[in-house]
Amino acid sequence: MTTRTGTRTRTRPATPRLALVLTAAGLMVATNIYGAVSAHADETPGVPPGTEASASAPVEVDANDPDLKLPEGATLAEPKVLDIKQVVEDQSGDERREDTNADVKFALQAEVLFGKDSAKLGAEAKARISAIAEEIKTQNATKIRVFGFTDNLGSSAHGDVLSRKRADAVQNVLDQELTDSNVTYEVRGYGEQYPIADNSTETGRKKNRRVEVSFPRTES
Repeated sequence: MTTRTGTRTRTRPATPRLALVLTAAGLMVATNIYGAVSAHADETPGVPPGTEASASAPVEVDANDPDLKLPEGATLAEPKVLDIKQVVEDQSGDERREDTNADVKFALQAEVLFGKDSAKLGAEAKARISAIAEEIKTQNATKIRVFGFTDNLGSSAHGDVLSRKRADAVQNVLDQELTDSNVTYEVRGYGEQYPIADNSTETGRKKNRRVEVSFPRTES
């Protein structure tokens, strides 16, 4: 499957509509890959940061396997706290925010931003994107990732193009809202890749049709 990529420059605080805390305490490796991007397209997009490949079935572990035991004289590494993830989603499910110690990520469902099979932003879209821009300003972030995704209906090539156009549309609004000349963008269209829900139901497909905006949070 071909994917398209790109780049540019400039986000807003989480609005009160994000009311329902769904989950917390997910362990994530605190390694961040931002892929420095300036004003040139990157034709070799990788896996979206924070995306983990999922196994088709859990791996069975034999607790009596001798290979699981420490060799004689070996010791365990010092314990350390990994990243904690907090997920907040509004009651409609239209908007989702994920916070870790390192990053902030907003996921907006395509239906609240665009018309069906369209990359033209609707009337409500700018206010939602402007709110994200304010959060970017609060975090003083200068590396912004804007990734578009679709469901698996239609051809994969069409999904690649549509998801990239939608990511471009969101990035253009962010660019208007953010005035810091140091802000750079990584803009990608992943099409049907990396679904976050089951594509066999309309409820799942709706969640997969989304645009994600992510950026590093301020170090405390």
